[in-house]
Amino acid sequence: MDFEGRDIISIRDLTKEDIKFILSTADQIPIDASNAILKDKILASLFYEPSTRTRLSFEATIQRLGGKAIGFSDMGVSSQSKGESLIDTIKTVEQYCDVIVIRHPRDGAARLCADVSKVPVINAGDGSNQHPTQTLLDLYTIKKELGRLDVDVALVGDLKYGRTVHSLTYALGMFNAKITLVSPKGLEMPKEVMSDLKKEGVQLVETTNLADTIPKVDALYVTRIQKERFPDQEEYEKVKGAYRITPNLLQNSRENLIILHPLPRVDEISPEVDDTKYAKYFEQVHYGIPVRMAILKLVLGK
Repeated sequence: MDFEGRDIISIRDLTKEDIKFILSTADQIPIDASNAILKDKILASLFYEPSTRTRLSFEATIQRLGGKAIGFSDMGVSSQSKGESLIDTIKTVEQYCDVIVIRHPRDGAARLCADVSKVPVINAGDGSNQHPTQTLLDLYTIKKELGRLDVDVALVGDLKYGRTVHSLTYALGMFNAKITLVSPKGLEMPKEVMSDLKKEGVQLVETTNLADTIPKVDALYVTRIQKERFPDQEEYEKVKGAYRITPNLLQNSRENLIILHPLPRVDEISPEVDDTKYAKYFEQVHYGIPVRMAILKLVLGK
């Protein structure tokens, strides 16, 4: 399967077979620093929004593969602070690198960059739209921990603005997962996403009741209520802290339950849960390394 030169912008650009191939490649690639298959390759990391895991894992990944990373993690240090357009920035940065990884607050920004760039572009999150590499590592985590992807899964929290859950819902639908959507009123999954999924025959249930949902699922994917996405802070105050996972809430859960979170968390998972057998969100962080190594290896044709 040929991925060389491909952009990774939306999970919907990938077929089920594409996803299986990426996950299989992640299984096969050594993650130690001796695997220098991308020697002399340069990754440009352009982060217009804060990031810990995505930015650092991509930069760690290119270095583990023998390459180098350049870029910025604050728009204030780029020439866009002087009025340069995003397109001009991309046309400049492509002169210095072999692949661009971009996070941007505007929906559709990554697609715009891919349309004008001569080097592959990887979307590290565009507004409330998509986060495809997070979805790939989420799928990899589920497969590693549960052995399959046709699972019962609940997506919990901010389903309106959460780009991770938008991407993940589409992907889980490809693998016949049964999906329960748990959100407070006003933060439901966008209507266009629901419409797409229903047309594709994805099994969906919507509810506000987390306690009743937990005993019915194999995987609990928890997200924070994203204060920065709310145009009206009064609306945020109404829903913040709507759900909180505690050990008591897990007493009737399935034996094989796993709890995932794209992180960062605020207060939606109690720190007491970290020491339970269900908590897999830090393993999830680790799985980002082999998955993003596989992505870079494939798009750079190695």
